[in-house]
Amino acid sequence: MFRIKICGITTVEDAILAADAGADAVGLNFYPRSPRCISPEIARDIANSIPGGVLRVGVVVNLSEQDALDLVAAAALDVLQLHGDEPPAVAARLSQAVPVIKVFRIGAEGISPVLEYLEEFRRAGGVVRPVLFDAHQPGQFGGMGKTANWAAIQNYPAEPWHPPFLLAGGLTPENVAEAIRTLRPLGVDVASGVEHSPGQKAPELVKAFVWAAKHGFELI
Repeated sequence: MFRIKICGITTVEDAILAADAGADAVGLNFYPRSPRCISPEIARDIANSIPGGVLRVGVVVNLSEQDALDLVAAAALDVLQLHGDEPPAVAARLSQAVPVIKVFRIGAEGISPVLEYLEEFRRAGGVVRPVLFDAHQPGQFGGMGKTANWAAIQNYPAEPWHPPFLLAGGLTPENVAEAIRTLRPLGVDVASGVEHSPGQKAPELVKAFVWAAKHGFELI
């Protein structure tokens, strides 16, 4: 899927910055309540500005199935990242049409709700892709800069049918290598940890994050 994703990209310039720094995915946010939300038209301009090998990941929250599929076409997306409370059956149907990453906000209940969801997803015919673990904060859907519950994530099982996981939540150039060594995710995802302000990427932080993440992956 991807190793390093810079999420919450809002401009062509920041997309090119991420790609040039070595990220292999950019996240484009379509959640209206997010300060990083962009239109499908801007997303398509961004998609057209970066190399074909860089994944365009659309971050959505509780869209209808048809609206989600229409967005994929309108914004030239490669992947849908479901960041809301989408039921397993909805995620499963979408996964049959487009690659889907389902996000889980790991809270006090730990990893158990993830395993229950994935079992329902599998029974509904879902196409297994990586899942993404993020921090939990009531009423929020990511981009908060809060570190995920690493201890709970370490309990995620490695059964053959459990998809590999991607890690988000409070990652920065300073802690991403440690996160990779500790949890051994398939990939890492950052938004606020490389910004001057919400939606405005800091070039020096983007470059430092990508460098640190690559170093972390080299050590596992």
